[in-house]
Amino acid sequence: MARVTRFAPSPTGPLHLGHAYAALVAAERGDRFLLRIEDIDQARCRWAYEVAIYQDLGWLGLRWEVPVLHQSARLPLYQAALDRLAAQGLTYHCTCSRGDIRAALSAPQEGAPMIGPDGPIYPGTCRDKGLTEGAVRLNMARAMARLGEVAYLETGTDPGTHRFDAARMSHEIGDVVLARRDIGTSYHLAVVVDDAAQGITEVTRGADLAPATPLHVLLQQLLGLPTPIYHHHRLIRDSQGKRLAKRDDARALAKYRAEGATPADICRMVGL
Repeated sequence: MARVTRFAPSPTGPLHLGHAYAALVAAERGDRFLLRIEDIDQARCRWAYEVAIYQDLGWLGLRWEVPVLHQSARLPLYQAALDRLAAQGLTYHCTCSRGDIRAALSAPQEGAPMIGPDGPIYPGTCRDKGLTEGAVRLNMARAMARLGEVAYLETGTDPGTHRFDAARMSHEIGDVVLARRDIGTSYHLAVVVDDAAQGITEVTRGADLAPATPLHVLLQQLLGLPTPIYHHHRLIRDSQGKRLAKRDDARALAKYRAEGATPADICRMVGL
């Protein structure tokens, strides 16, 4: 069976060395290499950055299948997936602000708050309120009561079969947001729906996203979608060991290109 991989940047800033490494790893590991533009957050996405993505990847020598999938054109499909989860009684509405969550977690309690894929684990303030508006959260306890366990195969930085039971999912992930009030979906829901739609057989991405993988596998199982293999790779860091970010323009690919660097130079910089 053909291995299908993808690179899925958001057009919210210039691509840097870390993006180059991620794209090159994904392309090398796939028989088919796909590009996805993750532009659900239209308030932050810019067409100029999307154009720059194509220019940077083409300069690196990468080729991808067309047409390119844009998440902004798929909002009805994310809503349909959300409706399926709601029909199973696995979601609830939440009106808590970030300040509300911080205040709830600052109350006297034993131990520091756990940090999950989206920050501090939500304390469940709105879980039983029966609200009809606000962000939509996953009821993790109910979801895991259906499945009992989630498991996936990892071939990257921490290889092997990873298994998560209900207690671990609640403790390490909790009731995450599946649909933000402003955009009607979330990264977690959209990426699961899109990986299935594109037939991705191996998800290659940075090790910083590994904590979200059990959640993605859980959503796949709840929605009846296939679970790909996961390959989380090392991160490209600066000289102080800090992970690169889009605001780190000094390492933007366009800047290296303007200064006369070659694709071979970029490969050498990222250790390929």
